[in-house]
Amino acid sequence: MIMRDHHQIELSNLTLAYQDSGEGDAIVLLHGFCGSHAYFDKIIPTLSERNRVIVPDLPGHGDSTFPKGNYEMEYMADTLKELLDGLNLDKVTLFGHSLGGYITLAFAEKYEERLHGYSLIHSTALPDSEDAKEGRNAAIEKVESEGVSSLINDLIPKLFAPENLESHAEDVEKAKNIGYETTNEGAIGMLKAMKNRPDRNHVLKNSNLPALLIAGEKDQVIPPEKTFSVHKDTISQALIKGSGHMSMMEKPEILISEIQHFLKS
Repeated sequence: MIMRDHHQIELSNLTLAYQDSGEGDAIVLLHGFCGSHAYFDKIIPTLSERNRVIVPDLPGHGDSTFPKGNYEMEYMADTLKELLDGLNLDKVTLFGHSLGGYITLAFAEKYEERLHGYSLIHSTALPDSEDAKEGRNAAIEKVESEGVSSLINDLIPKLFAPENLESHAEDVEKAKNIGYETTNEGAIGMLKAMKNRPDRNHVLKNSNLPALLIAGEKDQVIPPEKTFSVHKDTISQALIKGSGHMSMMEKPEILISEIQHFLKS
């Protein structure tokens, strides 16, 4: 049985909570918007049999505090670097789910030398469309007027493939409960950061690092064509059949297989 240790580390302007499991080459998992390390509960035990698995709660999410300052993706990349420095880790392989993928690309752009490789899981290098930006603004207004719970109740069911909502009812409820832990400030800050993020397809195009792009066949939030935006020899693609935006809950065995295959290669 793999022991999982919950930790907190004091960084320059926030307290960051993270989970640290297993031994071996280090991999870092970054969760999506209004998530936490608990998004990955179904895959951490298997991954930590072969690797050291580090899973932070992003600022304002889970047990991490809300920093005073900006919430741009570049700041998130700096926060991750500070965590790696604090753990004396020179290089890791980085896996980012959704929002975590945006941070992954910002980190790969600023700190490529700290990576063995990276992966976007149900994420995209594309920026928000104008319609998406309007949606972010509406979500910000909703959190400001009604609190984060109202946003979570609308958001979470859309993250799962429609045909999985009934069969994964416990996972849907778990994802909601995780989301309720997000602070209003954390949700608003991340919504602004996602709205303001630039196009980072150039990171995929210019980097020589191995990259893995993972998409869900039934993803209603980021469809596969938005994930598979760049094609080159160093980039692998994986389409998870029957999954929406939450393969770590909907199809964990397949996601584990894709991650382990990428790590071996």
